[in-house]
Amino acid sequence: MIAFEPMTADSSVLRRAFGCFPSGVTAVCAMVGDEPIGMAASSFTSVSVAPPLVSVCFQASSSTWPRLRDVPRLGISVLAEGHDEICMSLARKSADRFADIGWDRASGGGVFVHGATAWLECSLHAEVPAGDHAVALLEIHGLWADPEAAPLVFHGSRFRRLAAI
Repeated sequence: MIAFEPMTADSSVLRRAFGCFPSGVTAVCAMVGDEPIGMAASSFTSVSVAPPLVSVCFQASSSTWPRLRDVPRLGISVLAEGHDEICMSLARKSADRFADIGWDRASGGGVFVHGATAWLECSLHAEVPAGDHAVALLEIHGLWADPEAAPLVFHGSRFRRLAAI
């Protein structure tokens, strides 16, 4: 018989279980005024081919997402193996998250990280409140991808590498 741990007010049990699922890491970035604004997000997933949609989840307490949600175009960069420090920089609460990051701006205002495995130029399609997060559905308007590049993988609260078998 299976014995389950009960859900309690201690979120560490749930976080430990969530950490069993590996995920890629993305950078969600755009120009806001004359400044690049961005953050790391590991809750990225494909949603639909027609229309082309992806989703990203943001904490309801985020101070960055409210600055990004109304821009015309967002840049989603799927981070590559070796982008560990870029991910950590974009996850910080510091003022200049882009200090040591190579990036480019697209004409629509999306910001893209150099060396990413894929770039998606998106706009907000819909936003759904979901507990202590918001699920943002993003419509893809343009993209570039390098499927041969190894992605940055996050699993068990650590960065990992994929192994070919």
